[in-house]
Amino acid sequence: MAVYKRTYAAYEGALTPAWSRFLILPRYSFARLWQSKFLVMFFMACFFYPLGCIGYIYLANNLSILSSFGFPVGQFLKVDASLFLYFCWVQAAFTYLLTAFIGPSLVSPDLVNGAMPLYLCRPFSRAEYIAGKMSVLVFLLSLVTWVPGLILFVIQGSLAGWEWTKANLWIAGSLFIGMAVWILVLSLLALALSAWIKWKIAAGGLVLGVFFAGAGFGTALNNVMRTKYGTLLNLTEVMYTVWSKLFRLTPDTGISVEAAWICLGVVCAVCLWLLARRVRAFEVVK
Repeated sequence: MAVYKRTYAAYEGALTPAWSRFLILPRYSFARLWQSKFLVMFFMACFFYPLGCIGYIYLANNLSILSSFGFPVGQFLKVDASLFLYFCWVQAAFTYLLTAFIGPSLVSPDLVNGAMPLYLCRPFSRAEYIAGKMSVLVFLLSLVTWVPGLILFVIQGSLAGWEWTKANLWIAGSLFIGMAVWILVLSLLALALSAWIKWKIAAGGLVLGVFFAGAGFGTALNNVMRTKYGTLLNLTEVMYTVWSKLFRLTPDTGISVEAAWICLGVVCAVCLWLLARRVRAFEVVK
């Protein structure tokens, strides 16, 4: 409309709360991700093992069914902390592949297309941008890890009774904390690599390479230097050490739990530093 007519007026509708502005990023990210049929099929495949665990828990609490078929049950079927530790191990492998597929497409397109100044020139901080992008991975990985894990615990508690639930309530807390730490490490690592490597295929390959190369270098370092601290380069073994301690089991990785926690803290700090260097409203081109 013509300005000289002065018929325009300021917007008087409801404003979006400041705390929820970052949610606009995952809304459009989910709309783009679910267009991939491969992602949908792989995401559904991530629930096959939890479904198998439900069947295992049911049989473990109904041993008379197996006895009627002549199976020697005895101590063969047990639901304890080791079952949930193995659940974390298997689901972590699925989330690792899921992160390699999703993570590189979160930040790198904004950097390649020069969209970062458009985000940050609005009342939208860098922390909100990172939180919005990270929430995509946190939500999807949570649906695959601690959410079905707690469902398994509830099913076991309903079948075994209140006494078992009360005595093993710490397992639910250990499951949630262990998977939350794993999701945090994966999300920060994927976002940091996506921010520094603009080619999505290369970024996804590097996410896989960080774990495989780290395991290889760690094993070589242990053999050459005759030490166990090369295992700190293998993030899967580091997480297994933390999970074993949370589930009150003895880890056999050769590294202390304190060293494992320090290693995870260093990884998260480095990833945050890398994100702070790349997520900014301007870019210096030499």
